[in-house]
Amino acid sequence: MASSLDDIAGETDAKVLLIRAGEKLFAEGGIHGVSMREIAAKAGQGNHAAVQYHFGSREGLVQAIFDFRMEQMEQMRGDMLDALERRGLTRDAWAILEIVMLPQLQLDGGANTSYGNFLSQYLLSYEWGDFGIFGHEAPPNLARTLWLLGERVAYLPSPVAQRRLVSVSLMFLNLLVHKGRFDSRETTEGFDAALADTMEQIVTAMCLPLRVQP
Repeated sequence: MASSLDDIAGETDAKVLLIRAGEKLFAEGGIHGVSMREIAAKAGQGNHAAVQYHFGSREGLVQAIFDFRMEQMEQMRGDMLDALERRGLTRDAWAILEIVMLPQLQLDGGANTSYGNFLSQYLLSYEWGDFGIFGHEAPPNLARTLWLLGERVAYLPSPVAQRRLVSVSLMFLNLLVHKGRFDSRETTEGFDAALADTMEQIVTAMCLPLRVQP
């Protein structure tokens, strides 16, 4: 029995190592600019086909990275959702969009450059037709948040709402990948002010009535 459990733990560790190595290398070289062999080597895997073994393909690894990061934010999103519902803010676009965006600031202690660059590429590399669908089914708290957002912008056709969600996510990721500039005081603008301004842009862009019918 112990041997079996050790095998399971080892496989999980290998997957996480590959996910983290893949995110970093994809962020630096592009989702289609890095070989699976390079990722396996970066993750310290002696088997050069480790990515194919654990994830089946490049696309499988890319989706696994996205899913891994979404799962990491589930607890915080759940806490924020509970607070939102207690305060009766389920129709408040700003509060809902904060649940989508702000947990990303907590990943890896705020050192999010690789994640931000990876997710930007992920969002731009695929066609996302239906609102709130990004590959696999979203974890429950994210799914609930996106449902609330969908209800809030129900006046928008689903493809329009999805396009806007991608656009505002990229807006937030632009702030995220440059967070180090604010932390190192390379800019006179404070991060809190930049965050508030970005969130205001995000809420406005997401909720703007559709003026031109598709």
